[in-house]
Order: sequence, then C-alpha cells, then structure tokens
Amino acid sequence: MTASAKQRPTDCPCGGAAPNRRDPAKPPRFADCCGRFIDGGAAAPTALELMRSRYSAYTLGESQYLRDTWAPQTCPADLDADPNAPDAPRWLGLQIKRFTPLDATHAEVEFVARYKVGGRAHRLHESSRFIRGEDGRWRYVDGDVSDR
Repeated sequence: MTASAKQRPTDCPCGGAAPNRRDPAKPPRFADCCGRFIDGGAAAPTALELMRSRYSAYTLGESQYLRDTWAPQTCPADLDADPNAPDAPRWLGLQIKRFTPLDATHAEVEFVARYKVGGRAHRLHESSRFIRGEDGRWRYVDGDVSDR
C-alpha cells in the first residue's frame, strides 16, 4: 500500500508536543508535522522532531519507519507496531518534558506517552538518547524508563 493510499489523520498524533507545553492548542496537521517525515521521506532536523514522529509512527503502526529511525545496533529484530494486534496499546497523548541537545550529534528527549491496554491506562516515562549519523539523520538509540 502506498503512503498516499494509507488512511492518515488530519491532526498529528504527536499534538505538536514541546517542552513545557501544556496548552490545549489545536494540534498541527499531520502532513505538516510528522507526516513529512513518515510519508514524505524528509529527515527530522532535530532529535525532538524525530521523537515526535516516532510516537506518531507507533500510533499509526509504521514499523518500517520505526526501524529506519532506530540505531541499527539497538533496534530489536522483532519490532512490530501493529495497532490492530489484540494486545496493542491505544496511544492517548504525548508530553515532552525535556529536550537537551548535548552536541552536534547527540541529544536527549524526556517524554511521557499515555496509552491504554485492555482498558487500563498506563504512562511510559522515558529519557531517550538519540545520535546523528554520518548521513545527517537522527536515530533513536535507547532510553531509561522511569516510574516518576
């Protein structure tokens, strides 16, 4: 199925999340936000934008995009983000707590993603590490999950 034939939301699933942003502003259009990376092939210019696009990719079940934006040395072989699987999370929202560019090729993004599985609400609170490769593209490396 081509990207143009896929069902896409009007509003971006990431909601335009940014550090310290809690306002209920209207989310950006998917095509103008994460869609340009997931469907358009553009490279995310910052680790923050990559983080948001990866959240959106999880909500849409874009496993190939997730693999392509994951550092090869840490990407799990069995990665599958099928939103229609019986035990798949239903993603509810993203909050960016912190974005820290460390240098030209390393950055960290702390986020909270809310989701439901089997009717129960959960929160994924993670400090993620990103690296920018020689090709200029940011990739997710790994992260530390917190109970906070």
